[in-house]
Amino acid sequence: MKKITEFEKLVYAATKKIPRGRVSTYQEIARAIGKPKSARAVGNALGKNPFAPKVPCHRVVKSTGEVGGFLNGTFEKMKLLKKEGVLNLGGRVVSLDHKLYVFR
Repeated sequence: MKKITEFEKLVYAATKKIPRGRVSTYQEIARAIGKPKSARAVGNALGKNPFAPKVPCHRVVKSTGEVGGFLNGTFEKMKLLKKEGVLNLGGRVVSLDHKLYVFR
């Protein structure tokens, strides 16, 4: 197994906090770990997530609400989100309470 960087550890720890039925964004995770300009790097780290589904990277979407990438394809990502109660509205995702998960 490839060594996990400190940055990736931070990303995975933050992502693990997103509850079932909620979504967050790459940008929000970047802010939560103190690296607000690292949204793309967050996406790259999640793209090689070795801890799925324990680290639920499928719950992370683009700031626009679009699904974003997923190792098994966006269709599979949408299936997982739908199973958790996240809605697909015209190609965008919305959590059950229509709110983005914000880290505290």
